[in-house]
Amino acid sequence: MTDDDTYTGITGDDDLYSGGSFYTNSTDLGRLCSISSQVDVYFPPRKRARISAPFIFGETEDEQPSIHVLPDECLVEIFKRIPGVRERSSCACVSKHWFMLLTSIHKGEYGSSKVVKENTGSSSDDVEMISSEEEDGYLTRCLEGKKATDMRLAAIAVGTSGHGGLGKLSIRGSSSSRGITNFGLSAISRGCPSLKVLSLWDVRRVGDEGLSEIAKGCHLLEKLDLCQCPLVSNKGLIAIAENCPNLTALSIESCPKIGNEGLQAIGKLCPKLQSISIKDCPLVGDYGVSSLLSSASSVLSKVKLQGLSITDFSLAVIGHYGKSVTNLMLINLQNVTEKGFWVMGNALGLQKLVSLMIASCWGVTDVSLEAIGKGCTNLKQMCLRRCCFVSGDGLVAFAKSAVSLECLQLDECNRVTQSGIIGVLSNCGLKSLSLVKCMGIKDISLGVPLSSPCNSLKSLSIRNCPGFGTVSLAMVGKLCPQLQHIDLSGLCCITDAGLLPLLQNCEAGLMKVNLSGCLNLTDEILVSLTRLHGATLELLNLDGCRRITDASLVAVADNCVFLSDLDVSRCAITDVGVAALSQAEQLNLQVLSFSGCSGVSNKSLTFLKKLGRTLVGLNLQHCNSISTQTVELLVESLWRCDILF
Repeated sequence: MTDDDTYTGITGDDDLYSGGSFYTNSTDLGRLCSISSQVDVYFPPRKRARISAPFIFGETEDEQPSIHVLPDECLVEIFKRIPGVRERSSCACVSKHWFMLLTSIHKGEYGSSKVVKENTGSSSDDVEMISSEEEDGYLTRCLEGKKATDMRLAAIAVGTSGHGGLGKLSIRGSSSSRGITNFGLSAISRGCPSLKVLSLWDVRRVGDEGLSEIAKGCHLLEKLDLCQCPLVSNKGLIAIAENCPNLTALSIESCPKIGNEGLQAIGKLCPKLQSISIKDCPLVGDYGVSSLLSSASSVLSKVKLQGLSITDFSLAVIGHYGKSVTNLMLINLQNVTEKGFWVMGNALGLQKLVSLMIASCWGVTDVSLEAIGKGCTNLKQMCLRRCCFVSGDGLVAFAKSAVSLECLQLDECNRVTQSGIIGVLSNCGLKSLSLVKCMGIKDISLGVPLSSPCNSLKSLSIRNCPGFGTVSLAMVGKLCPQLQHIDLSGLCCITDAGLLPLLQNCEAGLMKVNLSGCLNLTDEILVSLTRLHGATLELLNLDGCRRITDASLVAVADNCVFLSDLDVSRCAITDVGVAALSQAEQLNLQVLSFSGCSGVSNKSLTFLKKLGRTLVGLNLQHCNSISTQTVELLVESLWRCDILF
């Protein structure tokens, strides 16, 4: 007998079975087959298995009859009649050969998957008993790296059917030598018809055959995510389109063999498609995108196109047929010009568009941006990243035309100036404004009176914009009196005098304040902040504000009532400040960070324990004055708090 025929773990009862053992060597009974590491295969308690076999004349004791002599066809028919998943899992553990036979059986071929009738014995009426293995797709499995093998997939296929059925499978990364192949996906297709979500990332040995098997066996598939699958082509995608009519979401990234024909099939044969994402697929062009958009226009609501060779024609199709699109992302479309974006806006088909993100597209100009604002009347969220031809004037024109705009985010738009930002705030009802690395903003006085205030703005984020300084802050403070959230992280040039007018003009009361990296702020401005907004402040981040000392923590302890998240990492904080915080009866901090505070030492152990009564997170990383023994005492005492050290 070969290693593949090694007996493993079949249930048995010594009191009910008699006869000789299969093996004369008892150590053979403990050997496991190669799938023994699979948690999805049921392993019953190991006992000695016995059989009662008749004596056959002419046979020696060593020549016991064995089920292994049956041909595979007979074994498969036997396996099909095994009543439950536990019993089938036990059979899978007998040998690799049996395991492979079980993976070749479709779920619907098992006798227990059908409705059976059982007489109750108490009456003549028959009671229909539905199999308990009915699959609804509750289970989720994720295989990564070396764990992603065909054997594991086969074990999942055999073992999950009796536990709610496999609903979601993610495979991320696979070994080039023994990773996932078409065989593994074929096993899933036969054993997991309930599969609804499939994600394949960096699976380089799976091709059209495996995806076609999934399509044939998993008709309930709703979401498919393919990333870095170089062997999957249009053929596999067409198979999905022909067999999976419930498909609602499709994501394709870095699949060099998938092109226009596959997308055309998806558009025609998947009437429920709601979300499509295509990134870095060189064979995808205008024909594929336009066919998809025009065919699936009735329900398609989310569209993401990135790194494709499409032209103005595709954007014109989006503008005309995207009547149900609510979220649109256009990234790195180098062949699209100003005309394409202008036509997309003027086609007036994007009336339901709520969120639009455009990044690294040279065709976005002031003219096209204004057309988008006029054509997308329900647009609420707009994000522009690395759109180098958009200026302050274009931004103001867009803000005036986009009457429903609530949230505006600008990342690395270096032609936008201070006057452009002030103009936007003066001409629309924004609720949130975010500026990141906009190098064109200079801190200068405009010399003209400011217009009426923007009472709608609640959240202001200005991060890593070195030109945004004292004058700009003062103007924003006068224009936006209802601010509740401010993020000024990375503005190393602002001072106490520059920030104070903003704090004084916030009439609604600040709730979240992020001043991380503002190197020139001192305790003086923190005292003012807590005095003015301590009654509403919930989050305060001072990470890297090296001139902040214990005096600020004293002010926090005295004035802040609802503060739950405090970060004073890399500040000049000592044990005195920690003690002040611990003595504040009204404080109920949940997250506290002292990372990089060398002035906090073992002397703060008692204070930290007192603070820890409400904490769920405590960061003591790079606190060189705190010993490992002190941290161990804290961990023992604050068992409900996550402590980083």
